[in-house]
Amino acid sequence: MTERYPKYTVHDGFRMPMGFPVEGFESGQRYKPEATDIFVATYPKCGTTWTQYIVYLLLHGGQPLAEGQRLDVLFPHLEEIGDAAVRALPTPRLIKTHLVLERTPWHAEAKYLYVARNPFDCAVSFYHHTRGFPKHYDFADGTWDVFFECFVRGEVDFGDYFDHLMSWWPKRSAPNVLFLTYERMLDDPAAAVQTIARFLGGAATRVAADPKMVECVVEQSSFGKMRVNQRRWSSARPADMPEFVRKGVAGDWVNHFSAAQSRRLAERLLARTQGTGAESLWPGLVHAAVGNNSEVAT
Repeated sequence: MTERYPKYTVHDGFRMPMGFPVEGFESGQRYKPEATDIFVATYPKCGTTWTQYIVYLLLHGGQPLAEGQRLDVLFPHLEEIGDAAVRALPTPRLIKTHLVLERTPWHAEAKYLYVARNPFDCAVSFYHHTRGFPKHYDFADGTWDVFFECFVRGEVDFGDYFDHLMSWWPKRSAPNVLFLTYERMLDDPAAAVQTIARFLGGAATRVAADPKMVECVVEQSSFGKMRVNQRRWSSARPADMPEFVRKGVAGDWVNHFSAAQSRRLAERLLARTQGTGAESLWPGLVHAAVGNNSEVAT
């Protein structure tokens, strides 16, 4: 039996979900940001929707989306909807992107929130996402083993995980960049909300100064609450689509990876990050992935 591989639209060396408009991808990269723009930049399945909603709540006094409002309309995906649609947004423009830094429209005064998630959990979440959207990937009956091969080779939509991470990592100390990790956000959501609020400034800072408002933002952006309100995240999601907000946990990868797969991804993580400082983003992860295997230096 021939193994089924995910299908993509390939353009300019990039894989995109089938159905993504090529013109949106092209024109989105030509967008000229304004100083007031706020970007949430992530590799897919690294806490994008969660971070978008925290930003939205902080800018709206902790008030959740109203009935009939959609997060993907208020906070759209740049390379999906394209330049003209983003320029039509009210200011401050809220923009989501999965582009590597080199392709992301840049303004020295615009704000960029980058969220990194450990590659093991990212791969698992990406696998479930890819299986769950057959119109985009034709992979509903695809296997984990096949998807893992695609992921570890960087042959998935929006490219190689490590290319993405390492394009943004050197910008982590720029005054207009806030570099976060999904795992630390999970460990202390209130601290994450306050950190994001201080970075955004203005009205968000006032929200963060009120413990009750912080508690409200944490509650409204909790995974339990977001799962209840899933239909608000995307106006394009038909009723038979899977949950966009799935588990919201760290460590689920151990239920999917074989020992050989754990070792291979750990080796790739070390090879791409060692000596950059990024190897310390997830303390203990490599050791957990390889155990006492002496073939992988930690």
